Amino acid sequence: MATSNSEFQLTKTEEEWRKILTPEQFSVLRKHGTERAHTSPLDKQYGKGTYVCAACDLPLFSSETKFNSGTGWPSFFAPIEGGIGTSVDKSFFMTRIEVHCSRCGGHLGHVFEDGPKPTGQRYCMNGAALKFKEG
Repeated sequence: MATSNSEFQLTKTEEEWRKILTPEQFSVLRKHGTERAHTSPLDKQYGKGTYVCAACDLPLFSSETKFNSGTGWPSFFAPIEGGIGTSVDKSFFMTRIEVHCSRCGGHLGHVFEDGPKPTGQRYCMNGAALKFKEG
């Protein structure tokens, strides 16, 4: 599934992550959890800005690539170059492509091939894994 914590530029112990993340952020980012659909205020956030990793502030997605997928999670058609990594996730009796922060390895969500043009990709992200920075 995901690569090990030691393979990332920013590493912390589980205890250190728990100190800086909310329980929901920790569940999603460090334990590969999923927030309930339609619960993140970022799903309906359409201001100009950048979505960054909630754990390490690495820029991940521009508001220019955000779209309303109707799934209940913030969705984007392309990441910021160098912001994400991917791995194969075979949990829940299916194969999906997991998306993680390239700096800290935090679990962000999954990418699917049913998004809009120009990429055809839908990066379906957990809002708890992101922070929005206006501007």
